This record gives sequence, C-alpha cells and structure tokens, in this order.
Amino acid sequence: MQEKSTGDLRRELMEQDSIDTYIKENQTLFTDKSVAELLTELYEQKDLTKEELARRASMSEVYLHQVFSGRRNPSRDRLLCLCIGLGTTLEETQELLKRASYAQLYPKTKRDAVIIHGLLHQKELNDINDTLFSENEKTLF
Repeated sequence: MQEKSTGDLRRELMEQDSIDTYIKENQTLFTDKSVAELLTELYEQKDLTKEELARRASMSEVYLHQVFSGRRNPSRDRLLCLCIGLGTTLEETQELLKRASYAQLYPKTKRDAVIIHGLLHQKELNDINDTLFSENEKTLF
C-alpha cells in the first residue's frame, strides 16, 4: 500500500461516512508502537550502556529502566533529556514527542529553538541547559 500524507488521511476521514471503512482501508498505515518501544529501537542503534545513557540524560538508572519498560511515562522535558542523551536526530525527537502526545519542538519559541539548535549540533544536555539558563528560559532539569 502506498504511503499517505497526514493531509490525505485527514481528508479521507472527513469524507468517509463510516469510521470502520476508514480503519479497514488504512489499517497498514496505523502505528501502535509505544514511546518505550521507540526509545528501545533508538537505544539499540547506539553504542552506549544504559548507565551511560542515564548519565547523559541526567536521570537515575532506576527511572530510566522504568521508562524503557513502559512502567513510567516521561514528561516532555524528561523525554527531551533522553533524546539528547541518545543523540537522536531532530526528526527522531519530533516523532517521539508526537508519539507521547506532547507538543513538537517549535522554532518560533525561544526555548524550543535553543533545544533544536542543541539537537542539530549534538550538544550535551548540560550545554543546552546552560544556554537555556543564560536566555532566561526554563532548563530541562
């Protein structure tokens, strides 16, 4: 089946009288991976231990294991810390935020612009927090 854009799917939803038909026709396009599953996939692509990730993300190993097991859902800021710790791309970060039902990073917001810049330039979490602090913005932790 051909990939459809979000706009195409939205149009189909508006035009379709029956949600059942829409679901049946688009079943292969639905994604049901959890944040924990997506994080695990990204983590497995990296050459780092959970101990190192916890340090880079400035969180305890216990909390990290709870997030990866799906027992805890990180806040938006904690998820961003994990993304920075993992060295994810901006696109991967945006996908995780969307999957977790959080607002994606928005470059017209100064705080988000600092975070985007940090992700794009692979800055460490402490460097991003220092910049946020110097710009009088709320730090990530």
